[in-house]
Amino acid sequence: MTSEQTFIAVKPDGVQRGLVGEIICRFEKRGYKLAAIKLVTPTQEHLEKHYEDLKDKPFFKGLITYMGSGPVCAMVWEGREAVKVGRQLLGATNPMASQPGTIRGDYAIDVGRNVCHGSDAVESAKKEIDLWFKKEEVNSWKKAEHDWVYEK
Repeated sequence: MTSEQTFIAVKPDGVQRGLVGEIICRFEKRGYKLAAIKLVTPTQEHLEKHYEDLKDKPFFKGLITYMGSGPVCAMVWEGREAVKVGRQLLGATNPMASQPGTIRGDYAIDVGRNVCHGSDAVESAKKEIDLWFKKEEVNSWKKAEHDWVYEK
């Protein structure tokens, strides 16, 4: 089975609203494996690195301020097509375009308070995981239910 990792972060609004457990539950129920998790209030410098591809956007400064306004629950999830399916579980970046049943479709209204971040490609997932976690913080293990989720 080809497995990949994705970076998922519950943003300050999601943490404040008590949605961390619900988001973890959705990924676990789908069959994904949690490889790393921590609660952190990121620095401005850290966030500027994370969102460097958006630095020329008019909303960049506000995004950095908001993301540093409280704790973020940073996670690494692992499994088949974790990046693609992780984005599907989250829903569209604009919650008003998200389908009911997705995290953003169920819990968000405004783009600036869209509850969570998910890597948009395997390459960006690797970069984001390396930015948020030390190598030794990402666990490699086999879930007991692995063979009940994946065919051989």
